[in-house]
Amino acid sequence: MAPRISADPRAVLLHGEESFLADEEALKILRRWKEPLISEFGFQPLDPSGLTAAKLRDAILQAPFLDPHRVVVVRGIQGRRAEGLASALKEVPETTRLLLAVNGRLGAGNALVKAFNATPEPLVREFPRLKPRGIADWTGQRARDYGLGGQVVAAVIRSAPADLGVIDSELRKLAAYRDAGNPLDLQALSALLVGGREEDVFRLTDHLLPRPDAEAWRITRALTEAGQSPTGLAYRLARHLALVLSLKARRDRGESLAEAQGALGEHPFVVQKAYEAAAGMDSDRLEAGLKVLLDYEWEVKSGQVDAELGLQGVLARL
Repeated sequence: MAPRISADPRAVLLHGEESFLADEEALKILRRWKEPLISEFGFQPLDPSGLTAAKLRDAILQAPFLDPHRVVVVRGIQGRRAEGLASALKEVPETTRLLLAVNGRLGAGNALVKAFNATPEPLVREFPRLKPRGIADWTGQRARDYGLGGQVVAAVIRSAPADLGVIDSELRKLAAYRDAGNPLDLQALSALLVGGREEDVFRLTDHLLPRPDAEAWRITRALTEAGQSPTGLAYRLARHLALVLSLKARRDRGESLAEAQGALGEHPFVVQKAYEAAAGMDSDRLEAGLKVLLDYEWEVKSGQVDAELGLQGVLARL
């Protein structure tokens, strides 16, 4: 039986490999849910690290104080911890709006997916990884949203990695450059796009673990001064930590490097570097680093911190 989808869901589960799209959907839903709130007590974001079913259940069952409903949200849940939260959804009051966002895909038989589909007015949505044609179509539509033409789309697709967060960051940067009255000719595109800095971005991830060293700070400063978007850079760092975390789990299961390279869609050398980095890392530390990057993105989007200064703070906390 196909899962039910409500036109106005009260319990939302977002998951999949395209975490950028899942996060955009989460922000859109949360904006709608938060609009009628009149107090700060109506919105409760929960930290995914250390979250238990009991803690989540307590948040779900709490009654609103001054608001028409309460919004409970958990973003950045690791896939291996998702099923353990299923029992928290035995009862979702009419006055609670619940949104969980899981990093990675959950199968239809996953206990958390089943628990959501059993709630009143649910929405369970997967964001599968886009194939090259899908990325090109998405880039074209996003460029049109920003008022950018086909020449820009072709240049971005050629230079940017297959990462929607980076592509969106590049398009926004080009749109801002154009809006400032500058012509987007071939020379400007060549100077502004991050493609020529890809080696530096890779070197940055190489100096990120176990803790960012002096070279990581220097590369970050050089990239932002060269026009790289701080939020796009943070998204790349988050993708790297997520890859290392995934490979840490594979190593712990006894999976070899060759097996991991065969199972993942990343370049084999990228997988090799992340596999080696995972050897000396603790899963909780990696998850904490992802939480720091997630918080940074939220703070920048909500206008709480300056993007470039905030990125320096992120490095200090990793």
